[in-house]
Amino acid sequence: MVTFLFTLLILIPIAVAIDIAEKVDDFLQHANLSFFEVVNDYYKNFIIYYANTFMPLALFIAVILFTTKLSNNTEIIAITNAKVSFTRFLYPYFLGASIVTLVSLLMNHFVVPNSSKIRKKFEQEYLNNTNQNQELKYVTDFSLQLTDSTYIFIRNFNTEVNSGYDFTSEVYKGLKLKSKLVADNIRFNEKDSVFSLINWRLRKVHTKKDEIHSGNKIDTLFNFTPKDLIYKSALSQEIPSNELIKFIDISKKRGVKNLNAYLVELHKRTSLPISSYILTLIAVALAFKKKRGGTGINLAIGVGMMFLYVFLLKISEVLGAVAGVNSLLYVWIPNILFAFVAIYLFYNARK
Repeated sequence: MVTFLFTLLILIPIAVAIDIAEKVDDFLQHANLSFFEVVNDYYKNFIIYYANTFMPLALFIAVILFTTKLSNNTEIIAITNAKVSFTRFLYPYFLGASIVTLVSLLMNHFVVPNSSKIRKKFEQEYLNNTNQNQELKYVTDFSLQLTDSTYIFIRNFNTEVNSGYDFTSEVYKGLKLKSKLVADNIRFNEKDSVFSLINWRLRKVHTKKDEIHSGNKIDTLFNFTPKDLIYKSALSQEIPSNELIKFIDISKKRGVKNLNAYLVELHKRTSLPISSYILTLIAVALAFKKKRGGTGINLAIGVGMMFLYVFLLKISEVLGAVAGVNSLLYVWIPNILFAFVAIYLFYNARK
């Protein structure tokens, strides 16, 4: 555990130093931005995010370093001569991995999302994220199913000023249209949670004849808010898991077509911590036997496998966010592949 903390404390300053080198010009452009704000609002949350991300990888390197040292000092030979099996030898390693996994799970599901919200807000205000801000500000050609029978469509909506144009609401009974409400403009009053429709027209469909009503302005209620119109994968990182699950369930009922980006984020919060067990087993099996080259060769193999895991993880996240695929399967693919490697190395090391 000491080696794990030491490894983590090596990786974090490197990440911070690289990030400072990239963003120092952006910080200096804002004269009203204090050093305390940079540290407290940005880098404190930056460290929380990346420390949690690096935990399984830091554990992997730490186990390799620690086990290689035991092997080079011939302590493992003494342990095996005392009739201690390889499985029994793994017990303390998996106890340590369990501690890291538990901490990482708690952080991933509850701490990191709230921390990311503060960090993202700082980035939007002070760093060059113009394109992202525009994506979050404007919603175009958006449709939403509010209930089993009610559907809405909005041509364009500005979430910053809470107004848009070309709004349509349709109510169905089975496959038959019962009413259609159209408005040239729509505005949301956040104080009263009321929508104001400008230049509205309402058509009620009956069996023999239709009713048509119109007016300049009408205030009404709808079962959604402007926040419900924003479906961007970046926002999923800012929502705690219990709220994210509710959000996904509600969005499915509303007929949102592709929620895989949110599902990927939700599944990743569990798959990454669980990888600590798999990476620990691989690390012990790699460093269990004394090799020519000692720590250097084991560390080289370990770092290579670590980068391969991160590479597969990023690919699986991108592919899992594509509409129509099983996001759960794609997120767990790196763990599944490395689990096969771990099983092979485990049986090989037992011999």
